[in-house]
This record gives sequence, structure tokens and C-alpha cells, in this order.
Amino acid sequence: MRPRIAFAATRRIKPDSRSYTFDQTRDLRQDRASFMPELDLRARIKEMLVKNLMLQVTPEQIGDDLPLFGANGLGLDSIDALELVVSMEKTFGVGVPSSEVAGKALQTVNTIHDYILEKRSAAA
Repeated sequence: MRPRIAFAATRRIKPDSRSYTFDQTRDLRQDRASFMPELDLRARIKEMLVKNLMLQVTPEQIGDDLPLFGANGLGLDSIDALELVVSMEKTFGVGVPSSEVAGKALQTVNTIHDYILEKRSAAA
């Protein structure tokens, strides 16, 4: 016998005698993210940086390990860091809870990439 499925913003499925609820929107977002190749995620991060921070470089010019802050990298400052945090939340649904976390997560494209994947897997 097939389980009965009700479609709405939240679905409740009753396989066997157990029941569980999941958020359809969240599950679709996570499914889409799980199919996204890692290189595509890095490309989206670079596009977000260029677009939202109005950088004068192309996404292709940003190396995966290029420092985002400081004279030897993109030269972002504290205002850019705030904008980056807001952009990450809007674009990827991942927030940065403190300046300590931001200091570690927002160093390079690779650290942002790893942070996004870590937060998405923790939310799953």
C-alpha cells in the first residue's frame, strides 16, 4: 500500500506506523544544493562577491585561495565584510553568527565554500 501524501508548504507522510514532517521548501533547497558541483558553488560565491560588493574584477580573476581582506588580496574592509555576510544569507541561506566565526569563514573563496557546505550539512 502506498503512503498517502498531502501537498502543501509542509507535508506529513505516514509510512508504516511512524509519521514525520518535513519542510518542502527547505528540502528542495537542500536537494538542489546537494546536486550542485563544488566548482559551481565556488563560481556562485565569486559571482556574489563581484556583484554585491561591486568589485572591479571578474569572477574568473578571483582565485579560490586569494585572501579577501588585506593588501595582498582583494582588499576588502569591515564594511565589505558586513555586506558579504548579508549577501551570503540572501544568496545561500547561510548566516554568520559572530565576528569570530566571520574571521575564520570569510578568509577566501575556499573558506566560504567550506563554511556553506558545513552549515548546510548541519541543517540537514
